[in-house]
Amino acid sequence: MTPAPVRFDAIVLAGGRSSRLGGVAKAGLLLGGRTLLEHTCSALVDADRLVVVGPDTEPGTLAGAPTIVREDPPFAGPAAGLVAGFTSWRAPRAPWCVVVACDMPRVADLLTILLAEARAEDGQASLVALDGGRDQPLAAVYRSADLAAAIDGVLAHGTAQDLSMRSLLASVRTRPVPVPPGTTHDVDTWSDARALGVDVP
Repeated sequence: MTPAPVRFDAIVLAGGRSSRLGGVAKAGLLLGGRTLLEHTCSALVDADRLVVVGPDTEPGTLAGAPTIVREDPPFAGPAAGLVAGFTSWRAPRAPWCVVVACDMPRVADLLTILLAEARAEDGQASLVALDGGRDQPLAAVYRSADLAAAIDGVLAHGTAQDLSMRSLLASVRTRPVPVPPGTTHDVDTWSDARALGVDVP
C-alpha cells in the first residue's frame, strides 16, 4: 500500500542583501538555464500553499504560482521573512511547513529526504537537516502548530526584526535529519557559485 503523501505548506526565503555577491540577487542566479528560485519552486510544486518572501517577482513564471510577500522592514533577516511568510496564510494550515532558502541547488534532493522523514515521523518533532555536523534551520520541515505557537510568542512581545532563527525557534522541538554532505550548500560567495555549478557573471 502506497503511503499517503505528506501535506505541507512551504516558505521560500529570498530576501537577503547578497552583500558578498555585490548585491546580485541570489534568487535570479542561473543553474542549467533556470534561476535558483525557479528550481526551488519546482521542487515545492506539491505544496498546499507556497509563498516566496523577497523582492517583487512575477509569480506566474514560477511553478506553484506562489504568493509573493515582503518582510517588514525589508532586509530584516530570515526570521522576519519566515514570520512574514507564515502569517500571510489564513488557518487552517497543512500539518507541516517546509522552510528553505532560495539558493540551494540541491533543494530537490533535500526535500526528498526531509519529506520521507516527515511521512515516517511518529513523534512530535520538527525535522531539521543536519549537514556536515551542523543543523540547518533554513532547510527544514516544521510542524505548523509548533511554528505558529513560536511565532505568536515572539509577536506577543514585539517583532521578529533582526531576531535570530535560533531565538525564533527556541520553543520548537526538533530532530536532526542527517543528509549527504553538501546537500544544503548555498550560494554566499562567487566561489560558492562556481563550486555548485551556478553561472557566474
